[in-house]
Amino acid sequence: MENIYGYLMKYTNLVTGWQYRFFVLNNDAGLLEYFVNEQSRHLKPRGTLQLAGAVISPSDEDSHTFTVNAASGEQYKLRATDAKERQHWVSRLQICTQHHTEAIGKNNPPLKSRSFSLASQGSANSPGVQRRPSQNAVSFFNVGHHRLPTGKRVPIMQPDHLVDVREMMSQAEGQQRDLIRSIECLPVSGHLTSLDQDLLMLKATSMATMNCLNDCFHILQLQHASQQKGSLPAGTTISWLEPKISLANHFKNGAAQNFPAEINKPASVREEQSIAEPCQLTREPEEINPDEELEDTCDDKEDDLGAVEEQRSVILHLLSQLKLGMDLTRVVLPTFILEKRSLLEMYADFMSHPDLFIAITNGTTPEERMIRFVEYYLTSFHEGRKGAIAKKPYNPIIGETFHCSWRMPKSDVATDAGSNFSAHSPSEQVTLSKDTEGQTDLDYYTVKFVAEQVSHHPPVSGFYAECVERKMCVNAHVWTKSKFLGMSIGVTMIGEGLLSLLEHGEEYTFSLPCAYARSILTVPWVELGGKVNINCVKTGYSASINFHTKPFYGGKLHRVTGEVKQNVTNTVVCRVQGEWNSVLEFTYSNGETKYVDLTKLSVTRKRVRPLEKQGPFESRRLWQHVTESLRDGDIDKATEHKRALEERQRNEERLRAETETPWCTKYFLKEGDGWVYHKPLWKAVSAAQTQQMDTN
Repeated sequence: MENIYGYLMKYTNLVTGWQYRFFVLNNDAGLLEYFVNEQSRHLKPRGTLQLAGAVISPSDEDSHTFTVNAASGEQYKLRATDAKERQHWVSRLQICTQHHTEAIGKNNPPLKSRSFSLASQGSANSPGVQRRPSQNAVSFFNVGHHRLPTGKRVPIMQPDHLVDVREMMSQAEGQQRDLIRSIECLPVSGHLTSLDQDLLMLKATSMATMNCLNDCFHILQLQHASQQKGSLPAGTTISWLEPKISLANHFKNGAAQNFPAEINKPASVREEQSIAEPCQLTREPEEINPDEELEDTCDDKEDDLGAVEEQRSVILHLLSQLKLGMDLTRVVLPTFILEKRSLLEMYADFMSHPDLFIAITNGTTPEERMIRFVEYYLTSFHEGRKGAIAKKPYNPIIGETFHCSWRMPKSDVATDAGSNFSAHSPSEQVTLSKDTEGQTDLDYYTVKFVAEQVSHHPPVSGFYAECVERKMCVNAHVWTKSKFLGMSIGVTMIGEGLLSLLEHGEEYTFSLPCAYARSILTVPWVELGGKVNINCVKTGYSASINFHTKPFYGGKLHRVTGEVKQNVTNTVVCRVQGEWNSVLEFTYSNGETKYVDLTKLSVTRKRVRPLEKQGPFESRRLWQHVTESLRDGDIDKATEHKRALEERQRNEERLRAETETPWCTKYFLKEGDGWVYHKPLWKAVSAAQTQQMDTN
């Protein structure tokens, strides 16, 4: 391949900023070189990067920037003149990098089997600990090579050989654990420490290798099961290789990890593992009585950075195993980065301003109702975050549910002159259910919420909220898709929501923005990004909202802009700008301006049932031991409880696969590509109106 060259902007530092430099890609040598200008090309390069093992990644900041991360740790941040030129450079760099990386792999073939023994350890001054400057950390390990005789073919693995493979795998896992312990027992200071970059990489690659081997072994077992399916006696199940090695086994640096027998496990862990298969429990929907729910007193703010600071080496360890663009759905993340709540409960916290939600239907015109919905939508994200530190909620277990409600005094809900909803015509006064009988004299509205994890792969959640008195409800399904973006993690919220205002016969469709966890090696923080649309077909009003991510240099954080317009006339009736977690400014077509300070908005606490009244698969009861351990700061214990839940879910999933038993959801039904609550309010209203018409 021919060499390519040209001018690119290179970011140097905060003082000098971006500077034009002349770059040359030397394909033969696998080098990226740069010079002050083209005229100095015959001189010694100002800088050189070895591309073998490098990572070339387009930036998510804009369409011009990209980075070259060398295996040595050196990084070039570059910017092309436009997106087309960036793509040209990125493509050629990636091809060159792949070629030279594969060449190194061919010259250094993978070992057939390895045996590791750590050199004798002693004081920091002993010869076993000291190393020369040119000595690599890997040289402290004795690596034995075992190659097959030339010309011999490996016989095809027969099903009955799986027992031998399992025994070999167990031995390999034991050796791998010994290797990890040996590394972690090294001193934290001196010439060779447990945080040595080479040793961290060795830990990461050994763990990744064992995970790959376990995955392959599982595939062999599945093939064996499918081949023998016709001859297996009834009730026979495959004995799976458990536990599968996870990152959680090694999160505590310097502490030897053991695998105690079942009898030594805490009772709470044994309980988590022994909960019956969900489909064997009742899957009949449960009607939650709001009177059993009590005002929530839990206030778990996530402002503590201590655990993240203490576990910096663990984060580096995790990052060493990730690739840019990798889907994080199946990656086991360390426990200390978790929030003390489930993702299902996080969706409920988006409803913490029920007064704004109920006030939507009180708008006197379609225009006003659309604007009120936009106002509610933009104020929901601030309370959905628990503190400034970016932490991750628990991944819901399939079949997990969360229930809560809010009581909103009627006097606190905004109304308009002439919007006296008690003066509807008799035909609109329909009784929806027995639950609402006798509530006409209450001085508050009730908003009920239910969420369910309806799918594990892909991870899809369904949630539904309704206010029966105001004949309004919202139904949504969300597939959270996470990707590793270098020094940040991106979460795409795939799905759609539907708000129904039954008093007006209007439906509003909406989507959700992407979320990003930034600066994951320092102080992680969250920002939202992307464009979302809200649309009402009946009225012809729509809204377009842009969540702006912060540019690399300059710019504001958490900025949002948007506009509401009438599609038929293409007239903008409202514009909004500001920060989604601070102050929003609404400018209306009549010239009026309204400011909403989200930090001063009153938050209505949700009402939840006490733990003793919750079902075994309700979020707070399901995760109670993990949450308690996190509150106590016991990361090891929290990890153990979390692993027990995850292992149980994997075992149940395998059992369903063996028996070809489909998963049965409890509250949501699959309709097309989405999920819909089994008893939505619009069905109840339609049935009640039909019955009333028949009676008349």
